[in-house]
Amino acid sequence: MKRVLLLGDSIRMGYQEYVKELLKDEYEVYFSEDNGRFATYTLWQANQMFKHHGHFDVVHWNNGYWDMNVEAPMTEAMLPVEDYCRCLQRIIRLCRENADQILFATTTPGLQQGGALDVENTGGFIQYRNEWVTAYNDAAKRVMKQEGVPVNDLYELMCQDKNYYKCPDMLHLTEEGYQICAKQIADLVRAVVRGKK
Repeated sequence: MKRVLLLGDSIRMGYQEYVKELLKDEYEVYFSEDNGRFATYTLWQANQMFKHHGHFDVVHWNNGYWDMNVEAPMTEAMLPVEDYCRCLQRIIRLCRENADQILFATTTPGLQQGGALDVENTGGFIQYRNEWVTAYNDAAKRVMKQEGVPVNDLYELMCQDKNYYKCPDMLHLTEEGYQICAKQIADLVRAVVRGKK
């Protein structure tokens, strides 16, 4: 059975079980129980998964909210966009050494400016502004285009709902939102494995 690795932040944690259920008859789906947080943490986490589980057929990953976050007393993003892009390139190199296919998912949109505690008990307080999201997404898409990595545009997918499928904290998604993301992820995994992407 082919193997899929899901990497990323708490948005990934919200859809991972739905993806696993959708692909259960075709693929073994792996993910860390830990929040991937910002891209440098996901880089470390990916290395741990490869070290302990070996080669994968497909890696699907997202990062963004933690990277663009400005959490007081800091006055700038955790990873300014240039550093974010460099780290994405490192993740791509690592994944290429340990997987056959890579899919990158954009950060989901922000309906309004605000902030929320991370729901995975990390203690992180995530600020969100949609202009940050679009700037980081645009930069990430440029990297993926240069690297030839298919993009799963979860941003556009969530824009199909007037409230962007946001739950009450306005950062994370509703269960319906996670299920819709999972369906698109499962479809894209099947497509890249069949050579359609």
